Amino acid sequence: MLTILSWNILQGGGSRTLSIVSQIQQAKPTICVLSEFRNNESGANLRYQLLKIGYRHQYVSESQRDDNSILIASVLPCTSEIHPKSDPIFSGNILSVHFDFMSIMGVYLPHKKKHVLFDFIIDLVAKSDKPYIITGDYNAGKNNIDQIGNSFWYEDKLVALEKLNYKDAFRHIHGDIKEYSWYSHQGNGFRYDHTYIDHTLLPILTECHYLHSWREQKLADHSPMWVKLG
Repeated sequence: MLTILSWNILQGGGSRTLSIVSQIQQAKPTICVLSEFRNNESGANLRYQLLKIGYRHQYVSESQRDDNSILIASVLPCTSEIHPKSDPIFSGNILSVHFDFMSIMGVYLPHKKKHVLFDFIIDLVAKSDKPYIITGDYNAGKNNIDQIGNSFWYEDKLVALEKLNYKDAFRHIHGDIKEYSWYSHQGNGFRYDHTYIDHTLLPILTECHYLHSWREQKLADHSPMWVKLG
């Protein structure tokens, strides 16, 4: 059994770091993919706290100290890969780790900004000899499905990913259910957080859901996504 927790922790965690780590310790995911990680003093404390609870294998994307980026922490050994050529501005917003039988890419895709990260991801997985799991905050979704309105950018890129036989893990399990991972101050819901999974891994996908109580406790403004394989 392998479990993956992906979570936008909101501006690096800050004063919420110990509470964030406490929740992770209780849930015991095999792998944590944390977006809006910041590679500064707060980030160093977060990594130290994760190390204390068993996440010995930790990797961060290449970014400036106050940039929102990616941390992947695993209890299992793996190798990492940064992607400096993925985008002229936002290359620190994606990070991959590799295991023997699959790879995981953590993403924090910019909100309503022009970037080429989707194109890079689509090209990478199309050429990969390993199946990928792509998880994190996409800041995108399907219009009129993952939100009430139609303000999402990059819906066409999700369709392109699906044409490569990558499947939305949440929809694979839950169908057309309306559920959101982030809410605006006006109370409008958006499903920004996703896990797309290579179709060859679908037979061992057993769970994919959101942990809304963590957002409701104000540990961060996004609900984490929980994925279980095996």
